[in-house]
Amino acid sequence: MTTEQNTPACVWSAVQDAPVRELFPGIRARRLWIGDGGAKAYVLEMDANTRWQGVDVHEPGPEEVFVLSGVFNDGERDYPAGTFIHAPAGSSHVPQTATGCTLFLFYPEG
Repeated sequence: MTTEQNTPACVWSAVQDAPVRELFPGIRARRLWIGDGGAKAYVLEMDANTRWQGVDVHEPGPEEVFVLSGVFNDGERDYPAGTFIHAPAGSSHVPQTATGCTLFLFYPEG
């Protein structure tokens, strides 16, 4: 890939090489990218029959979720693979899954 002088190049990462952190038993976050201003991207892996401990509050900004595989539940309804969810700043949910799921998470404001 070529870029013009003083233009940043693309940044990439592979999920299998991303650092992994277990947030709760059976729930793992793989950090893909951290940008300027606190923006960040993750892959979240949730094993079957797992649930976030407590309430997940979206602060300081929104959370963007794309369900890559499985079925994600936010505590109110199921979202199958292929679903996009925008959770505005200040909203909350209790992430959980009966089947297991993999999510792409993007936090544009940290």
